[in-house]
Amino acid sequence: MPKGSPELTASRKEEIVNACEKLYRTMSFKDITIKEIGEETSFTRTSIYNYFQTKEEIFLALMKREYEKWAAEMNALADSCEIMSAKDFADAAAHSLENHEQLLKLLAMNHYDMEENSRPQHLTQFKAAYGGSLDAVRRCIKKFFPQTDCEGFIFVFFPFLFGVYPYSVATQKQLCAMKEAKMDFKMHSIYEIVYCCILQLLGDKA
Repeated sequence: MPKGSPELTASRKEEIVNACEKLYRTMSFKDITIKEIGEETSFTRTSIYNYFQTKEEIFLALMKREYEKWAAEMNALADSCEIMSAKDFADAAAHSLENHEQLLKLLAMNHYDMEENSRPQHLTQFKAAYGGSLDAVRRCIKKFFPQTDCEGFIFVFFPFLFGVYPYSVATQKQLCAMKEAKMDFKMHSIYEIVYCCILQLLGDKA
């Protein structure tokens, strides 16, 4: 790590993650390289290695940031209300995740490879952010639905999030393939999928 202020280090890491996020909007994980990420930053590609040694570490940092943003929204929800109905909570949580499509897209990736190719300190930072999102959702469930099995909700809801993106977003190639295969399948929005899941988990079938 080069010598420099913590502010400079944080700023450069943020710039690298922003560059990765920009590319990920239009490119797949496998097609993005550190060279291409470097071309989107204001410093040289080799300088990136002072902060991240692998592409996977950069993506892990991006997912860490997305978890932190979502956790902040869920904590704000817990702080802003004293009571919420199942429908109101499902609506708020579904809208929140709808605004974090990038997080859901990242969750659909292969975490094992990403984590395996990241150094321990980066993995620990990511796990802290992931743990923060678990705690934020726990706060909401325990506060608004004290009769609900909180850990049971977490046990189902978080693995469920890994599959939301593929069921709500499809490329034209995928849509054509489903049509050719004569699949009886209708795409649904992120909001619809999350909203229905939360109502089911909270025992509200309406």
